[in-house]
Amino acid sequence: MKKQIFIFSVLFLALISLNFKNDTNNKKSNIDKKVKKLLSEMTLDEKIGQMTQVDMLAFADPQDVEKYFIGSVLSGGGSDPKDITAKGWADNYDMFQSFALKTRLKIPMIYGIDAVHGNNNIDGAVVFPHNIGLGATKNAKLIKEASRIIALEIAGTGVDWAFAPCVAVGRNEKWGRTYESFSEDPTLVSILGKATVEGLQTKSLSDPTAILACAKHFLGDGGTTNGKDQGNTVVDNETLRKIHLPGYIKAIEANVGSVMVSYSSWNGVKNHGNKYLITDLLKKELGFKGFVVSDWAGIDQLPGNFKSDIEQSINAGMDMVMIPNGPKQPNNYVEFINDLKELVNEGKVPMSRIDDAVSRILKIKFAMNLFNNPYTDKALTKEVGSQEHRKVARQCVKESVVLLKNDGILPLKKDVKSLYITGSGADNLGRQCGGWTIEWQGKEGTVMSGGTTLLQAVKETVSKDTRVTYSADGNGAAGSEFAIVVVAEKPYAEMFGDTSNIVLSKEDIAVINSVKESKVPFVVVLYSGRPVIITDLIDKCNAFAAAWLPGTEGKGVTDVLFGDYNPTGKLPVSWPKNMEQIPINVGDKDYSPLFPFGFGLNYTK
Repeated sequence: MKKQIFIFSVLFLALISLNFKNDTNNKKSNIDKKVKKLLSEMTLDEKIGQMTQVDMLAFADPQDVEKYFIGSVLSGGGSDPKDITAKGWADNYDMFQSFALKTRLKIPMIYGIDAVHGNNNIDGAVVFPHNIGLGATKNAKLIKEASRIIALEIAGTGVDWAFAPCVAVGRNEKWGRTYESFSEDPTLVSILGKATVEGLQTKSLSDPTAILACAKHFLGDGGTTNGKDQGNTVVDNETLRKIHLPGYIKAIEANVGSVMVSYSSWNGVKNHGNKYLITDLLKKELGFKGFVVSDWAGIDQLPGNFKSDIEQSINAGMDMVMIPNGPKQPNNYVEFINDLKELVNEGKVPMSRIDDAVSRILKIKFAMNLFNNPYTDKALTKEVGSQEHRKVARQCVKESVVLLKNDGILPLKKDVKSLYITGSGADNLGRQCGGWTIEWQGKEGTVMSGGTTLLQAVKETVSKDTRVTYSADGNGAAGSEFAIVVVAEKPYAEMFGDTSNIVLSKEDIAVINSVKESKVPFVVVLYSGRPVIITDLIDKCNAFAAAWLPGTEGKGVTDVLFGDYNPTGKLPVSWPKNMEQIPINVGDKDYSPLFPFGFGLNYTK
């Protein structure tokens, strides 16, 4: 009887699986038919329009979306509507969409943003830890849940495409985008990158709260010589595949709908024009079925003039070109459209390449059900920044904190008599969040509403009888029972974040020395986008915690400091002793970091 039940169960599950596969295949078949029909009705101008993505501030007139059949709009770093609340963004999205739907074929546009650690362009949104912090959690289930929350906060603004996840494998801490990488380890990057795609896109892109994910930057951007942003990755094919490709393989397994090409070069050849990487490897060998988009004015970096840039990139396999205020042709979307049309008419870009690109874009738009639901669901708008969403971000923060040293001072008691707080990051939400927060490079101070600094979090955590004092410069610690020193890198992002000397500022070092001289026991909390050289400083304090760039939820840090959460964070990168050791990565022949990859203390051991 048990054997019969087992056989029946196996057959039943097989039938369910077959029906699911048939349903999936039917949906794909229906989409393919719709794409083929729509493509047959399109003029060359309409097709090229679908391949054109224009930054909102690059438009001479928003009505050009209708005039030139623009297929996509984006807001890059600092390119925002005047009203940056969730409602303001939703109204902005709906305005651009209204012009797209006035075109002859009423093909909806898709709107992309750099939502790289939450919907970080929106005032009042929940900002999550940057990827390096999420890497310290090593918790794929949590990262998937966080990405689902981020998707909801994006959907509440109408936007339907996030330029995330970054699956770069950061191999040099000098690189200014190190914090956008989950880890120096390709396996961890792959696992968490896949989880992010699954959280953003959900089980089906047709879900009204699904957000199109974008694996970036293809390929090898984390391995450039000397960590130079947009630089040259000098490795052989085997190493490129071993270190930098796994994240894309897993993202494709998760059905990622778009991939962004890297500014960087591989052995001297710019990726934006590399047919081997884009077409032969990504599309043919890996079987990527979505569409490929360029980075911000990325094709402008190819040798030659703008028209030859277009020819090389499109023939290499680029499906959509991102056009902001480019260095070669400012506000050049009209130039792009005209040049690409000429290239097709001259036979330099085959019509088959145009049709392939447009088909890929339209398939995603049909899969997202944009033709039936093109506008913002305003019911989601009011949920942006909700307390439920903040709880998930807070959990991410507490799991990301890596305890590097503790002589027994931690966890602190909530009923301590007096507590002194100091340091550049203690009451500075901008430093707590880092780059890509409201502004492209981030900014100092109260960067947005709704966040909680560590100082605020401490005041809300300790007992009402605890006396909490604060100064930013380290003066006034004497007489306190304990002190918390929060040191922090200034906000930065790509291009401006590269450095040859990863050290704390003189001001931060002075604060640590001042508190040390007061003879008050103290813990140092570090906000940074990468490991900072602390070899000469760590012996001065009683405890040291790497909190990375935790975002808006400072209470996640105090959860760890006051023992509400026993730290579980583990280093996703190797922590160097000095600058001479960089680059240093787990697996190196001579491997002797200050703290090894995977290191992290807790209160149990």
